[in-house]
This record gives sequence, C-alpha cells and structure tokens, in this order.
Amino acid sequence: MEVRNCRKCGRIFNYVAGMPICPMCREKTEAKFQEVKEYIRANEGAGIPQIAEECDVEVTQIHQWIREERLVFSDNSPVGINCENCGAMIKTGRFCDKCKAQMINGLNNSIRQKPVERPEKRDPRDNPKMRFLER
Repeated sequence: MEVRNCRKCGRIFNYVAGMPICPMCREKTEAKFQEVKEYIRANEGAGIPQIAEECDVEVTQIHQWIREERLVFSDNSPVGINCENCGAMIKTGRFCDKCKAQMINGLNNSIRQKPVERPEKRDPRDNPKMRFLER
C-alpha cells in the first residue's frame, strides 16, 4: 500500500487505486454527484454553468462525470461537450460515434495485418569469436 496526501483536503490516507483523494472526500464527491443527477432530472433544460452554480460543483467536475459516462444527457438537452478527436458535440463519453467507429476499424485492421518479420536471433554460442568452456 502507498500513503499519499488527499488532493482535495490534504489529509494522509492509504492510497489503493483511482483518484488520489481520501475516503471522506470521495464520499462527499459521490454525494455531490447524486445531488447533480437529481437536479438534472428535475431541470432538464439546465446548462452546465447553471447546474454548477445551483449545486455548488465545479464545471470541470461535471465535465469529468460526463467524460466518465456517469452523466448522460438526452438528445434534446442543451448540454454537450466536444469530442476529443474531431470536436463534434456529444452528450457523454470522450468520442463521438464516428470517431469510435474509426478507432475500432483501425484497431481491427492492425490486428489483421501480417506481423512484421524479424530476423531470427542467433544463439551466442554460434559466434565464431566467442569461446565457451565446457564443464
């Protein structure tokens, strides 16, 4: 285990994985997430700045939840973020459907390609300049 300082409050805690924040701050963040989710359900037309102001959450935190696909907005909602690849407006995640399809095709094509032939490695004992003593 690793001991770290919490990024939010500065307390020391045993870090296991994920965001380097202590369990207390993690619980507070989860409570804020639930509050934001309920606010969005009650106010479908609200934009990200309004949500952040009403729920006392940073805009960057809302963007993070959207990128993590924890928050998903309907198609008629004004809320959206830009695809990290092409900049198209998306409602959740990091990439639009078109960019996801291109990445999947690229990965599938790279798997189907023949592997690059590499020269065989020679046994160092076959080198005429090196001599080994037999035991």
